[in-house]
Amino acid sequence: MATKGNSGDLKGRGSMSILVVAVLCCFFYILGAWQRSGFGKGDSIAVEITKQSDCSILSNLNYETHHNDDGRNDDSKEIKEIKPCDKRYIDYTPCHDQMRAMTFPRENMIYRERHCPPVEEKLHCLIPAPEGYATPFPWPKSRDYVPFANAPYKSLTVEKAVQNWIQYEGNVFRFPGGGTQFPHGADAYIDQLAAVIPMDNGMVRTVLDTGCGVASFGAYLFRKNVIAMSFAPRDSHEAQVQFALERGVPTFIGVLGSIMLPFPSRSFDMAHCSRCLIPWGANDGMYMMEVDRLLRPGGYWVLSGPPINWKTNFVSWQRPREELEEEQRRIEDVAKLLCWEKKYEKGEMAIWRKRPNNEYCRKQNSHPTMCESIKDDVWYKKMEACVTPYPETSSPDEHAGGEWKPFPKRLDIVPFRISSGSVPGVSAETFQDDNRAWKKHVNAYKRINKLIESGRYRNIMDMNAGLGSFAAALNSPKLWVMNVMPTIAEKDTLGVIYERGLIGIYHDWCEAFSTYPRTYDLIHANGLFSLYKDKCSIEDILLEMDRILRPEGAVILRDEVDVLSKVRKIVKGMRWSTEMVDHEDGPLVSEKVLFAVKRYWVVSDNNNSTSSQ
Repeated sequence: MATKGNSGDLKGRGSMSILVVAVLCCFFYILGAWQRSGFGKGDSIAVEITKQSDCSILSNLNYETHHNDDGRNDDSKEIKEIKPCDKRYIDYTPCHDQMRAMTFPRENMIYRERHCPPVEEKLHCLIPAPEGYATPFPWPKSRDYVPFANAPYKSLTVEKAVQNWIQYEGNVFRFPGGGTQFPHGADAYIDQLAAVIPMDNGMVRTVLDTGCGVASFGAYLFRKNVIAMSFAPRDSHEAQVQFALERGVPTFIGVLGSIMLPFPSRSFDMAHCSRCLIPWGANDGMYMMEVDRLLRPGGYWVLSGPPINWKTNFVSWQRPREELEEEQRRIEDVAKLLCWEKKYEKGEMAIWRKRPNNEYCRKQNSHPTMCESIKDDVWYKKMEACVTPYPETSSPDEHAGGEWKPFPKRLDIVPFRISSGSVPGVSAETFQDDNRAWKKHVNAYKRINKLIESGRYRNIMDMNAGLGSFAAALNSPKLWVMNVMPTIAEKDTLGVIYERGLIGIYHDWCEAFSTYPRTYDLIHANGLFSLYKDKCSIEDILLEMDRILRPEGAVILRDEVDVLSKVRKIVKGMRWSTEMVDHEDGPLVSEKVLFAVKRYWVVSDNNNSTSSQ
């Protein structure tokens, strides 16, 4: 839409726009040139993308910053340079540090849970990448190959050699797609499941994979447009979660222990355990009750491996027949208490289904201990041996929690939690407006950073996900988004995100995230620093972002201009390159967008490496 004004002003503004756009184009051309393949050569995809970039002036997007804060007038002497950490911190995971873990009880895997360092022990330095670090291969090649330099640990290639988990071949690891319970490959195993569970029509979309190993199950589920949230502890199987994320599979460090998993109730369409070594019948069935909490009404639970089919396999498993028989009996008893329906058992695989509503269960004679309420406030909360109640229904035939919708249709349908009024202050109109707004925002992002749709970014994180509309607007088989719901957010909408067929997790950004360094290609944060104002240090949050971001990874921050100005000053000392642009609706909007790229550097680049704190 044309604007009235002095023609001289328009001509001057046009010249300035050309200059700023040219600067941005150069910035992202350099970004493309920086991208590296798994062997350290120029990334042909990124180079080609930047060659094709359209650097003409965009009529709907003004790149000038009109609040007298484009960052170019800062006194360089005021910039605080943040030093690199010592090379021993290459794989530092603050809340899952091995030495700290060993000081906690082993009962119920407490020592494998999150145990974060106190404020005075936090590192205030940049985690270096290992020498020879290379940008991962693009998906789907990354599913099968990982550069050795990125996670140079061979113990799994020996320990799991006969199970086809992982093989070392020269300067890469190869992942054949095998697993302890799927010797014929993950594809064949998944097809066996799909004969019982509706995985081919979009009805089953979100899966929780407990004790995932290197996450080959989740990696091959993408073929069916199913996304798994996989987790495993940081234990003697060195780097299994790190390998999974290098492959481009959603994974985090975690364990079924004494605290509840960081997800809302009724999140997943399916839960899966393939020889995950979890004592399902122990603690009065507490772990199965946690799975029940997380399953949507009508969801499926898959257990493969011991003790299923113990009569045939107790000799090969080298376990007493009586012990295995008792273990399966306990599992069957808890499943009956939970009112699950057993749908299938063949070989070493068994499948149960949670009832779609509570009507059938009311007629049973079992009387489980019920939890006081549906639990979504789970951050650091103790797990309990109680059964989560179903949502109320208006009729016996109604599906509790709303009817399932196929994916991707469910992305844009108003979720049940909203239509039922379960999220205060969020209406169907609010949801639709949010959806439209984020499509607009993401289109603007794509016009600026041409690599977003190229496949260059596979693992993406949204640090303050809201209703998940950023991830919905990005939806593509080339990428996935970890939608993070800050525990201090005004509205808890993580359940809405899962109903849309997306995945996410609760987290407090005053602490480190449960992942290895260098595991995300692109990080997005909307209003995050305003949210955490006066809660914890901006610098600490930025250092955590730097820790989990890959070299040459990108960052998009949307916030008020004064907040982003502070952020920009800090990251200038963190080896990030930045550009700030106006809101898509014009320069008078106080909200701005900061684009950044983390420069490529490795531990050998630091002549004076330090463990500064």
